[in-house]
Amino acid sequence: MGSTSVSTSGSVEPGEGVQPEDGKGTIRVIVADTQAIFRVGLRKIFALEDDIRVVGQAESLDQTVAAIQKFSADVVIFEAALSPNPADAVSDLLRQNASCRLVVVLQEPDQEMTLDLFRRGAQGIVSREIEPEILVECLRKVAQGEPWLESRAVAWVMEAYRTQGVRPAGSRPKVSLTPKESLIVSCVTQGMKNKEIALRVGTTEQVVKNYLRKVYDKLGVADRLELALYCLSHRVVEGVGQAKPAQPVQPAQTAQTAQTTPPANGHAPAAPETPNAAAAASGSRS
Repeated sequence: MGSTSVSTSGSVEPGEGVQPEDGKGTIRVIVADTQAIFRVGLRKIFALEDDIRVVGQAESLDQTVAAIQKFSADVVIFEAALSPNPADAVSDLLRQNASCRLVVVLQEPDQEMTLDLFRRGAQGIVSREIEPEILVECLRKVAQGEPWLESRAVAWVMEAYRTQGVRPAGSRPKVSLTPKESLIVSCVTQGMKNKEIALRVGTTEQVVKNYLRKVYDKLGVADRLELALYCLSHRVVEGVGQAKPAQPVQPAQTAQTAQTTPPANGHAPAAPETPNAAAAASGSRS
């Protein structure tokens, strides 16, 4: 069964003969991995399956993004080592194509990475030494919309959920978050990465990380997944959601107030100056 190639020296090109005659029931796969021998090996494995076709290959993160944009794929096999921050990369790739499902390949089992990847939307997480027949089964399950985790990873996810779900409400001291901490927490529960949160809040990624560490300590959680579960079980998200709309509106309301207040000299202020004055006034209060 003809499989296909896609990437060479920094570019991604369509292969030929990758679609079956009727186009039904075939799982279209993009293989993104730094090692050529691994990509070739997967192509040979999938060539033996009637229902799996490799429609694209990539050896870098940029090529993976290009492949997702160019090809209609059902599943992307994505090596975590392609990105210095695999969890952020998963969010970015899913933004490029929300209907595509990601199976992330880890060099070795990693609890924290697994939890973060799963929370970010990875549909499957496997280790490098996975057996070929198991990977084929994984692709079929993921293509049907089912999550795939190895037994150890399932235990990690269940433990993270159980730690939040069964812990008595009184086992943690009641804490309150500052408005900025609440906004950052709300962004985390929406799946935003630190760079996006920094832009939203108007600060740097390092400051966001510092805030998150403080929030972890306050709430007694260990990572972003536990934070999200805590927010859901303690209704933190609901309260923050009610406060969020007021923040972007406030500067505009200040500007309108300045426009409707008659100046002492009886002349209306120049249009370009009013927003700047409002912004300065708003900044002085923060």
